[in-house]
Amino acid sequence: MVVALGLCFAAAAIGGLATQRAPDFYATLSRPSWAPPSWWFGPVWSALYTLMAVAAWLVWKEDGFAAARGALWLFGVQLAFNALWSWLFFGWQLGTLARIEIVLLLVLIALTIVAFWRVRPLAGVLLVPYLLWVVFATALTFSIVQRNPGTF
Repeated sequence: MVVALGLCFAAAAIGGLATQRAPDFYATLSRPSWAPPSWWFGPVWSALYTLMAVAAWLVWKEDGFAAARGALWLFGVQLAFNALWSWLFFGWQLGTLARIEIVLLLVLIALTIVAFWRVRPLAGVLLVPYLLWVVFATALTFSIVQRNPGTF
């Protein structure tokens, strides 16, 4: 469990490096009325990374790494894409690439849910809030990039 938490929060830290000035940058953007305030993101992501770690741990615990290699590898790939989005959107302000990448992230999360479900259904269920939040984040990304053409 400690390893799973460490991996998830390492990905969070890598993405977090790109978001050091995110609250200030986010405040300057034209956002839709349904956009949350910047202070929501930290607590939401902390909870989601914790759920992701528990899900990965359950998969590992059920079958071990050798038996669940594919599911855990997929989990690692989506985790890397998760961290990359912060760099594309906040760090490098590449809106078009951030939009493409977050759609790929959604696909990877969905595939990870299926793979985890096959090993341990509860592990798949634990990733559903993450998927739902990223669906919301996808809509928000598309809206913000569209509303701020000079920024991205």
